[in-house]
Amino acid sequence: MPRRLEPFVVEKPWGRTDISRAFGDFGERAIGEIWFTDPDGRASQILVKFLFTSERLSIQVHPDGDAAKGVGLPSGKDECWLVLAADPGAELGVGLKRSADRSDLRDAALDGSIAELIDWRTAAVNDFIYNPAGTIHAMGAGLTVVEIQQNINCTYRLYDYGRTRALHLDEGLAVARLEPGPDPRDCRVDPRSDQRLVDGPHFHVLHLTGPIDRSAISAAAGEFIFVPLSSGCYAAGEALHLGDAVVIEDPALIDIAGGARALLTWPA
Repeated sequence: MPRRLEPFVVEKPWGRTDISRAFGDFGERAIGEIWFTDPDGRASQILVKFLFTSERLSIQVHPDGDAAKGVGLPSGKDECWLVLAADPGAELGVGLKRSADRSDLRDAALDGSIAELIDWRTAAVNDFIYNPAGTIHAMGAGLTVVEIQQNINCTYRLYDYGRTRALHLDEGLAVARLEPGPDPRDCRVDPRSDQRLVDGPHFHVLHLTGPIDRSAISAAAGEFIFVPLSSGCYAAGEALHLGDAVVIEDPALIDIAGGARALLTWPA
């Protein structure tokens, strides 16, 4: 049977007070993130989050598998974003605009000019971005994003706009990619069409629409996380909505009504 994941709500100084009531009623709390955790305490290889931004987030980078294992972690951290809402002028920072060496990046991180080296892209609803480990990245203000990532809590902050949190320049610069280069998985998602967004190497992500095409999921195998992006989504007959996430072992248990949409993700 499906297993509902529990939302873990995180307040952030850069969070929002106007997020959709589908996620809950948080009053005037500035909600920055909602993580989904297993109530049974089981560790998943994948973590699903929703993020809500009113300011720019830190400029950061994650290690790949080799670097992560060098510091005692079981894996690196690739992640991807699907934009669900974007205010006018909202931006995503993905990689560098030009090549740089580590010494230049260190100087830029210390004086704040690293923000000018980031490839800031105008963000729009249904933009999909894949950030391989090593990609220097950041989110701008005015966004609601669903993020799927390898479930490793390892973030190296390079610049934080004067906030008081610690930076990790040595660790971050050691794993950072120094050349620009968009990922070939970056795309615009058609909200009315099924689309395979990620096909490894660490996880899979499908964008699914209703009425569901069973052939789109017939070859999938593993333990899945089903993430509704609208009402009209079902798992074993139970209605689900935006703000829910469930674990299922058989994708045949899911259903999606016409006009509804969801993400399905599982480990590679």
